[in-house]
Amino acid sequence: MHEAFEHQEITSDFIVKNPYVLVTSDPGTGKTRSVIDAYAKRKNGRMLVLAPLSILEASWGDDIKKFQPNLTYAVAYSKNREEAFLGTEDIVITNHDAVKWIKKNYHVLCGFDTLVIDEFTAFKNKDSQRSKACLKISEAFEYRIAMSGTPNSNTILDIWHPTLIVDGGERLGHRFYSFRSSVCTSRFNGFANEWCDKPDAQEIVAAALSDINIRYELENCIDMPEQSVRAMYVQLPKKIRQQYTDLTEDSVLYTAAGTVNAVHAGARVKKLLQLCTGAIYDEHGDVVSVHEERYDLVMQLVEQRAQSLVAFNWRHEKDAMVKIAEKLGISYAVIDGSVAAHKRKEIVDRMQAGQLQVVFCHPQSAGHGLTMTKAKTVIWASPTYNAEHYQQFNRRIYRAGQTQKTEIIQIAAKDTWETDVYNKLEGKLEKMEDLLSILNQLHINRT
Repeated sequence: MHEAFEHQEITSDFIVKNPYVLVTSDPGTGKTRSVIDAYAKRKNGRMLVLAPLSILEASWGDDIKKFQPNLTYAVAYSKNREEAFLGTEDIVITNHDAVKWIKKNYHVLCGFDTLVIDEFTAFKNKDSQRSKACLKISEAFEYRIAMSGTPNSNTILDIWHPTLIVDGGERLGHRFYSFRSSVCTSRFNGFANEWCDKPDAQEIVAAALSDINIRYELENCIDMPEQSVRAMYVQLPKKIRQQYTDLTEDSVLYTAAGTVNAVHAGARVKKLLQLCTGAIYDEHGDVVSVHEERYDLVMQLVEQRAQSLVAFNWRHEKDAMVKIAEKLGISYAVIDGSVAAHKRKEIVDRMQAGQLQVVFCHPQSAGHGLTMTKAKTVIWASPTYNAEHYQQFNRRIYRAGQTQKTEIIQIAAKDTWETDVYNKLEGKLEKMEDLLSILNQLHINRT
């Protein structure tokens, strides 16, 4: 067994000494091991882990076996949930949505004293049933640990409810609207009112959380090989360029196959990005095919590399790339919402063994916890608006265990909104803002 890194040992000691902890170290720093080691040191009652479905076994199960083999664990899926909770294993690992079942079956928490929430941004929405259920069951735990390498990828407000779950409101308060008023200001962006972080919001929150938060940046604690980021462009054909322009101005696109309406400005931008990627979905969910040139470029890049990960956002992208991969005889696998958790683990193991040349991934399904350091390249077939998904997915290859230089390749159509989205994701603005900021710019350009 490899010795823990110094920052992992410091993190585990911090967890042992504090009943409430936020671990906000970068993706790839090995937060999972720190939590497992801390539990082994302090072990009294049982530990419940809430994590994304894709990493229950692939990340948590594997790390327990690797780093604390004397601990026992059970993975609780919907079919065996009660059996797992009523068993005798030290650790029960289950998915985020299970909190609703746990709330209704509160008695199953007897004997547990430690709650771990992996990727706590899943509970940032204070009004969701999932978040309310998690807040309720948290009261049963003496020790509470929440983890995320991207705690406030969109706004400082994202961290309020996860912190409430951990410390019961001691640091950021019990009232969301009071917290919002203290760290945000309201402004009209041309379409609606939005809440924007105050210039000192980060500092205010960091000071309030300093005694329960521990964070390490990957590059500061592990000697990481260089990672490069570059963009590669495709030209929109003349006909598609005209359609792109028409959709921008008229909110409706006429094609030979049918008509696609963009009801409001937000839908319009989404349709514009779909058009860039090769298809637009109509009101019935059917694909109105437009063009596929970019996938020839993506697969050319894949063909030139031993192992790659390719991120896609829409089904038609996956279908186009799979078709080309099969034609070229490229070994591939797909990770998206339709792939069972145990299948995802098999795919990760095959990639790490060098048996796959490419894995096509939806970043929401493969963006947390999975280690695929055999690959040295991440190719974005199209951009995502979700900064957390972008950052987390890139870290599947850029994490502890990576020994070679890595690269991120962003595919974009020239002179489209795709380049603006990538700019935001790369942090060229102070923070990743939501759709409204781009919509506002769209509005300004048209007036």
